[in-house]
Amino acid sequence: MIRFFTIVAIAAVLATIAAISQGAAAPPVATPSPGYDARLQEQHKAQSSSGAVVPVAPPAQPRKRHAKRTH
Repeated sequence: MIRFFTIVAIAAVLATIAAISQGAAAPPVATPSPGYDARLQEQHKAQSSSGAVVPVAPPAQPRKRHAKRTH
């Protein structure tokens, strides 16, 4: 009986160690494509080089509710 509990305890410790090591693993690093980087750089240059200020629209006014018509 003691041998059974020893085996179960060792299995539980190994399972815990496996779970902890998998949870601490780093995700794979994604490599961005060169075309995507080039578009981002062009967009950033266009935004930073344009001195024009885009006007901001005033916030929309809430619409007034009309009374329900009865016939």
